[in-house]
Amino acid sequence: MREWSIRDAKDHLSALIAAAQRGPQAITKRGRQAAVVLSSEDYARLQRKAEPLTRFFFREGLEDVQIERVKAAARDEGDV
Repeated sequence: MREWSIRDAKDHLSALIAAAQRGPQAITKRGRQAAVVLSSEDYARLQRKAEPLTRFFFREGLEDVQIERVKAAARDEGDV
C-alpha cells in the first residue's frame, strides 16, 4: 500500500484517486497512517454483510429443501 503525506494527497488528489482504483492508499499525518482511501467498489464490498444461508434459501425459493447431515470420519492429513 502506497503512503501519501497529507500535503501530497492534497497536491495530487486526482493521482491519489486514480491509485485507489488499483488498491488502497494510506494517508499519513506526521509519519503515521491516519486514513486509507479506497475505491468505491472496495468500500461497497466491505459494506456488504454475509447473508445467512436460511435467507438465501428462502430468497431462491428453496425453503422446502431438506438438508441431511452426513456423519463422516475425519480425513487424515495424508488424504488432503
